[in-house]
Amino acid sequence: MKTLAKTLARLLLAIGFAIPACCQAQTYPSRLIKIIVPSPAGATTDTLARIIAEKLQVKWGQPVIVDPRGGAGGNIGAEEAFKAAGDGYTLLFSYPAPLAVNKSLYAALSYDPDRFVPVTLVAVVPLVLAVTPKLPASDVRELIAFAHAHPKELNYASQGYGTTGHLAGELFKSMAGVEIVHVPYKGSTPALTDLLGGQVDMMFIELSTVLPYIEAGKLRALAVGSEQRNRLLPDVPAMAEVLPTFQASTWFGMVAPPATPPQIVEALAATIAAAIREPDAAKRFSAMSAEAVGDTPAQMALFLRQERERWSKIIRATGAKAE
Repeated sequence: MKTLAKTLARLLLAIGFAIPACCQAQTYPSRLIKIIVPSPAGATTDTLARIIAEKLQVKWGQPVIVDPRGGAGGNIGAEEAFKAAGDGYTLLFSYPAPLAVNKSLYAALSYDPDRFVPVTLVAVVPLVLAVTPKLPASDVRELIAFAHAHPKELNYASQGYGTTGHLAGELFKSMAGVEIVHVPYKGSTPALTDLLGGQVDMMFIELSTVLPYIEAGKLRALAVGSEQRNRLLPDVPAMAEVLPTFQASTWFGMVAPPATPPQIVEALAATIAAAIREPDAAKRFSAMSAEAVGDTPAQMALFLRQERERWSKIIRATGAKAE
């Protein structure tokens, strides 16, 4: 009898510990959800996150807020999300740097990108090589020729160390064999302001951000970073037409803190994927030149591994670093 009693006691204890996690997954969400964005308010990451937040709030009937935490190449926001409880009520919606780049770019991080739980890849946005109209180059070949003839006289802006704009610039320099000075900024807005003002010569920047200025003639597009030409700029070549294999786009994905239960992750992934395919959300994504994805957690996990490997090779080959 004593043995049976002990066995029952252990079983009840095990059940007692299991119930909270099970019930939590079944009743999720039951309160406010916070989406941390490692970018300033108004950036593309922030704007896309707010579209998702609006949709989740309607679908689940719970408040969903977006909390911009820009700075330090995305590390500030990523660290806060990493240290949050793995219960699905704090999420990180990020561009590539915090999840796939910074571990290779920085000597040390206060979080481990590999331990975030992948939820879904939300969108991909092509980069454009935009230059000031005063630059004496009407296409990529002329730009490369000018840079060869004037080493270190040209410069390119980026949204900061570790951003796709930074690494695309370094990749371009390496593949073209040119010397162009990197000028890092804290986000797209100040970088774009100086590009428009002629304080810097060029920039790899999201198509959604720069398209109005290209159409107004305030900037000139020399190439898109996607593998193929973009429908919004059909006359602008892909960089790969001049530098074969060149590819530089930015992407945006949702991840959760370590130890977030699989049931919650799956629920999040399915709901977000359905939300971004709704006609009004799809229209807003398209207006931002963003291609909606909405894949599974397993697919995003594979994508992140491939991106980390790809950018780590580029960082090693170009000697790029955060200063």
